[in-house]
Amino acid sequence: MRPKGTMRARALPMAKALAARGHRVDVFLPPWSCPEESGREWQEDGVGIHNIVLPLRIPLLRHLLVTWRLVAKALRGRPDVIHCFKPKAYAGLVAMAIWLMRRLGLVKVCLVIDSDDWEGRGGWNEVENYTWAQRRFFEFQERWGLTHNDALTVASRALETLAWSLGVAPERVFYVPNGAEVQGGRGAEVISPPHPSTSAPPLRKGGGGAGGRATCPSLTVLLYTRFFEFQVERAVEIFRRVLAAAPQTLFLVIGKGFFGEERRLLHLIEEAGIADRVDYVGWVEPEELHLYFAAADVAIYPYDDTLINRTKCAVKLIELMAVSIPVVADDVGQNGEYIEHLVSGLLVEPGDTEAFAASVIRLLRDEGLREALGREAQRRIYEQFGWDRVVEAVERAYQVAEGAGHG
Repeated sequence: MRPKGTMRARALPMAKALAARGHRVDVFLPPWSCPEESGREWQEDGVGIHNIVLPLRIPLLRHLLVTWRLVAKALRGRPDVIHCFKPKAYAGLVAMAIWLMRRLGLVKVCLVIDSDDWEGRGGWNEVENYTWAQRRFFEFQERWGLTHNDALTVASRALETLAWSLGVAPERVFYVPNGAEVQGGRGAEVISPPHPSTSAPPLRKGGGGAGGRATCPSLTVLLYTRFFEFQVERAVEIFRRVLAAAPQTLFLVIGKGFFGEERRLLHLIEEAGIADRVDYVGWVEPEELHLYFAAADVAIYPYDDTLINRTKCAVKLIELMAVSIPVVADDVGQNGEYIEHLVSGLLVEPGDTEAFAASVIRLLRDEGLREALGREAQRRIYEQFGWDRVVEAVERAYQVAEGAGHG
């Protein structure tokens, strides 16, 4: 569930939507990144959440024990389908174990794999600080998992195409983009976040307080990020160009990089002489995000044209659109699935920094356009990408899996 939150952002809302449609759903986790959750179990909106008890840190044996405990706990409930998120690491090992046990006639459960990123060569293998052996193993796991299953769910159109290129039959591949949780069911009223004048925390000026408090600018541009999606230098250049045309703008930056990229950002804004116009807040707990979102007039979503970005499905973009913040984004991968240019946001040719800054300036100067794009962004997310609608594709994947697994 944390710190990256992949399960909380994708598997858990998918599970809740399935439970709301009458399915019995349990989620099993190895809390290796937060061992304090070891053995903890609870219910959340009809979904059973089970953290296995982590074994002692014994090389190799520990990995085998974690895998076995996940398999044993999942099989104990006699499920019809086991859905593994993702095809790598422990989930990938579970998928391999289930596939082998089925070949040996020990179990009859159907196996579905979910992929929401490209992990191997050209993907996260090139970003994460893995050893050579880990990179090779994860690359093998990914290709094996994508091709050894009864059905495959993918979070992006690019992943769908990559699966086809590996020889997976199109009828076994199901496009399941990330969605938004709709409270009260489809068509429920969406409540906007509190107005910043009453609920948002005070903004700190100048790179996390370096410049002290200053008078509130006329408009605020939000960058909500983990930083790996773009070159930090480009973000600072966008800041600089926007401030040249609209000097009263404040840039609010929320997020923390995987590798300390925020330190590079703070250094560059100091060099550019714009530190007094950039408020770096850092990591914000999910339950507090709406307070900061309420302070934003426009959001930016710079996105380099890379394999990782083409294949991933940005939850942060969905979160921004769901609360009616008009967004300027590079037209890469799933961004173009969510944003209709000039309807639910503004899209820019990838890497065109001048056009990106011009689009931000355009929104800052046009309140009517901001409001129209924000309204349509929220409507589109909840009507087209609400989990209650998206999960229909997951049900179809399970139906195909049952046909394949029992055939």
